[in-house]
Formats: sequence, C-alpha cells, structure tokens
Amino acid sequence: MKPIIAISSCWCSHRHQDGYAMLKEMAALGFDHVELSHGIRITLVPGILKAVEEGVVKVASCHNFCPLPTGVTHAAPNLYTCSSADARERDQWMRHSKRTIDFAQQVKARKVVLHLGAVEFFWFNPAGKLDAYVDARPDTDLSADATYQKLLAKSLAKLKGRMAPYWANTQQGLAELLPYAEQKGILLGFENREAFDELPLDADHPDLIAAMAKPNACGYWHDTGHAQIKQHMGLLNHREHLEKNAPNAIGFHLHDVSAEGRDHQPIGSGKIDFDMVSRFWRPEHTLVIELSPRLTPEEVLASKQRVDELVAKQFGG
Repeated sequence: MKPIIAISSCWCSHRHQDGYAMLKEMAALGFDHVELSHGIRITLVPGILKAVEEGVVKVASCHNFCPLPTGVTHAAPNLYTCSSADARERDQWMRHSKRTIDFAQQVKARKVVLHLGAVEFFWFNPAGKLDAYVDARPDTDLSADATYQKLLAKSLAKLKGRMAPYWANTQQGLAELLPYAEQKGILLGFENREAFDELPLDADHPDLIAAMAKPNACGYWHDTGHAQIKQHMGLLNHREHLEKNAPNAIGFHLHDVSAEGRDHQPIGSGKIDFDMVSRFWRPEHTLVIELSPRLTPEEVLASKQRVDELVAKQFGG
C-alpha cells in the first residue's frame, strides 16, 4: 500500500466553465486522484459529478468550502470562519462546512481539509508590522536578528492576549461539526496555516486533536509551504513541527517556496527539503500537489515526477 497522490483543482479550476473538462485535463497529466479545492464554482458541479460517475478520476479529498456558495466565483476558503465574533458568520461556516462534507460523500472522497479561523484585531493587528519586516528581508536569518526577535515576542504576546474567545469559538464549532463528519464517514483535516494571526497556533495542533477525541473523524493536515513560511518567520522548525504532528497526520499539501518567499511553486524548485518531508509519509496518507495556476503543465508534471520518486524511495517501486 502506498499514499494516494493527487493534484489540487486550484491549479486549473479558474480556467474552466465545465467540471468534466477540468477533471479530464487533470487526468490527462497522469493523475488518477484529485482534490477538489476551494475554487469550485457551483456551475462546475454537474460536470464533476458526470466525470466521477464515469470514472475519469477519483476524488481523494475536498477543501472547504466546496462547492463555493451560490454567487461566489473566486476561491474563498475563509469566506466564513468558525472563530468569528459574529454568530451569524459562524452559522454560515457551519452550514457550508456541512455542505462540503455532503459533497465529499457524494463524490466518494474520504477527507475534507479545513481552515480554522483567525484572531480578529479591530486596530493595529501585529501581523502587519511582522509581515513587513519579514518581507523586506527574504534572505536574512531572522533567528539571529535581535530587533526581529523583540518584535516577534511582542507580537505573539498581543496575539495570545486576544486569542481566547476566537479559539473557544473554533473549538465549539468543531465539536458540533465532527459528529456530522463521523456520521458521513468523512475525515476532517485541520490545516496548518501561513498567516501569523490564523488558528490554530502551530503549537496547539496536537492538543486540539486530542481534545476533540474523535480519531475516526479528524486529523492533522500538513501544508509544506505554510510550514516553510512559518519557519522563516521563526515561529517553528519544519522538521520538529512534523515530528510533533506525525501521529495525527492524515494528509499533505505539497508545494515549494521560492527564494523570494512565494509558495505554491514547483516541488523541488525552492527551499523545502522534501526528502525530509517524505520520511513522515505513511501509506494511508493523501499527498495533494497544490500548485499556483500560473505554473505550466510541464511544471506540474515535474512536480508529480518528484513526488513519484519520493514515494518509490519510501515505499518501493
């Protein structure tokens, strides 16, 4: 048994008016599994269902919200958040998350990837100063930058000082959603995020999954690009973060980060040590290649080849 290798529809969904043609394009690149990402417009659904019924490809996973709410025509994974201070927004998050779970079941997917909100700041979000400092120094070792370390410590203190009610909302929302997912036979993957103010804080992933106590309904979803960005910010060590979360991992988003800090780049073209990452893969995992729509089919194929090679190295040819 080997991990499933899939390609995310985020690479091409914006170009298609017909879901059938979209899945045919991905299948033509040699993929027999796909992830339906958070850019699937409602108009693509009939063609997707037809392609799945005909066996053009299999759907390994969906990414909340999928399909998008009616009238939304752009990728919008954070359109509604479970952490929001607004109860109406939290209700919408629940409604559309359950809809994604229903759709995943309909297309015979096993897993759904979720974002879990953010800490809201009405004034002076510390992420602004932090991001500006990091963006201006792409080649600097920030771990040795005393000015940055002071700014980081101050920003983290502000973040944690405001976090409690938003984190409580997230946990309450998950406590309601997880039994629904379990009933439908869907595993929810809680994704690590790249923005400073997004939830969970990276250190909180293991405790969150333990607190949910639903091993048949949730797990950790590792995004390589997000972890690399956080490593550059001095918020985690990529290898150590994987070691802590490996026992709960159910899937990966695979993409590289360029020297300039751009993610969703071809695998092997940037700064990420994919040999290291691949040592944490298990046969039951889903490995989703998640690439920028700006990349060419040749770059997609090169990324697939790299992942195929790593899987063969870890699990045999």
